[in-house]
Amino acid sequence: MVFCGGVLGALARAGLVEAWPPRAGHWPWVTFAVNIAGAALIGWLAGHYRGQMRGPGYRFWGSGLCGALTTFSTMQLELFDMLDEHRIGLALAYAAASIAAGLAAVAVVSALRRRWAPA
Repeated sequence: MVFCGGVLGALARAGLVEAWPPRAGHWPWVTFAVNIAGAALIGWLAGHYRGQMRGPGYRFWGSGLCGALTTFSTMQLELFDMLDEHRIGLALAYAAASIAAGLAAVAVVSALRRRWAPA
């Protein structure tokens, strides 16, 4: 299940990066967007699969799809590119915004899920 979800997540991310390739030293919008979207989806899945996170549904959607769609390693490489281009302020902003927006996405979607679709 992880493999199948991972294939879909990786293909989605690769397709988006191919359509909108990042420029070294600039804000990498595709990585930022997929990381936030993945965080939001994990926020919903965590409530939906509460107590069943080892089951096939969560393994497909959470570990597989979200794990392959989101990418911490690519974010790190993009931060390194920004620093290599001497864009320290941009790198700090990107790192902070990625963490803050990811946490906010999880919190907002989790709260909405609890409100409209209680476990």
